[in-house]
Amino acid sequence: MVTLQPSTIRRQPTPARNPKTRAMLLAALYVAQEQYGWLSPEAIQRVADRLHLTPGQVKSTASFYTMFKVEPQGRYRLQVCEGLSCYLVGGAEPILNHISTRLNLKPGETSPDGRFSLEVVQCLAVCGTAPALRVNDEVYEHMTFESIDELLDKLKRNS
Repeated sequence: MVTLQPSTIRRQPTPARNPKTRAMLLAALYVAQEQYGWLSPEAIQRVADRLHLTPGQVKSTASFYTMFKVEPQGRYRLQVCEGLSCYLVGGAEPILNHISTRLNLKPGETSPDGRFSLEVVQCLAVCGTAPALRVNDEVYEHMTFESIDELLDKLKRNS
């Protein structure tokens, strides 16, 4: 008779606990969001199916990270930095208020026409050129009310 010792029994990690699957999950969520603009229930299901995870596991990961959006977003995602450097140069709150007024949006909202989403983020990692604003994947630095107005007008013309 063979006796198995606990040290000789190796369990395969389940997909949810497998570090490789978890690493692939973040990349898959990023790709899905790039393709669909947000992580819809259908996008979450597709990622879950491909990685052999449950939709709940995928959504729980997606909702943990602020870079992933589980609600529809505007064509242009405006992220206003309220990090320390932006705050110290007097940009964080005034810039947010200016954009809110111009677009008639509060942070966390999307415009009724689906063009703009506004959100506040802690840091855009461009502290030396504060105040800063990101639109989708492009960062705009040394922002002033005038440069914001020009940018918003340009985005409105392009949509």
